[in-house]
Order: sequence, then C-alpha cells, then structure tokens
Amino acid sequence: MSDEMSRQSIINDEHLKVLSICYMVSAGVSAFFSLFGLFYMAMGALMATAISQIPNSAGNGNQPPPAFIGWFFGGIGFAMFVLMIIIGLLKLRAAFCIKQRRSRTFCMVVAALCCLGIPYGTLLGVFTFIVLGRGSVMSQFDNPRALEI
Repeated sequence: MSDEMSRQSIINDEHLKVLSICYMVSAGVSAFFSLFGLFYMAMGALMATAISQIPNSAGNGNQPPPAFIGWFFGGIGFAMFVLMIIIGLLKLRAAFCIKQRRSRTFCMVVAALCCLGIPYGTLLGVFTFIVLGRGSVMSQFDNPRALEI
C-alpha cells in the first residue's frame, strides 16, 4: 500500500505543478488582454476631444453628440483594464498558492472565476476542482510541507 501512496503523491505533485504553470500562463494572458482596455480608453478620450472640437451650428438641427459620450467610453475601457489586471493578479496569486500548497479555498474561488473564461478558463477551473477535490491533495493543503523552489 505504501507504493500506491507514493505513486499517488507523485501524481498529485505533477498535477499541482501543471496547474500552477497553467495559472501563471493564464495570468499573463489576462494581463496582455487588459491592454485592450487601455486602447479602448484612449479611443474614448480621442473621441471626446474630437467631439469637443466640432463647432456648433446654431441654425442647423444637426448637433454633434455631447463630449461626455467619449469620456463614457474611456471610463468603460479603464474599468475593463482594471478588472482584467485584478483577474490576472488573482490568477498569479492562485498559482503561487498552489505551488506552496496553501489557501485551498482561495484557489477554488479563483477556479470558479476562471470558469467564466470559455473555453480555456473553464477547462482550467474544472481541472482545478478535480485536482483540489482529491483527499490526498486536501491533506497536502492542510499540512503544507517545506517545498524547494
């Protein structure tokens, strides 16, 4: 029975190592896609300044849209940027927690959040639930051992 436990421990360690690497890659992808929020924000600011430069025509019924529309788009871009950076940081933190065998509940919450990212995030979240749901892995998180980095 000791041989089977040793085998399962090796499998668990490998699965946790792969999960940690996948969370690091996913965090990098989230950080990269957050740059699109900055682009959206810049486009909104450009649109707001362009709208404010349009002269008002008093006699004509064709009025330019208000300048706050551009700032609204810029605000959406900024919110998207901040949200994606926060998600990336959460994934990075989960990667380190998995590597160090701590905060199993936090890792499960981040896995649930990852499930919203179809299809890669869903796979990552489901596999995280499967691996972290094993009894032998739970015991590793309950009693973390010193790991060499």
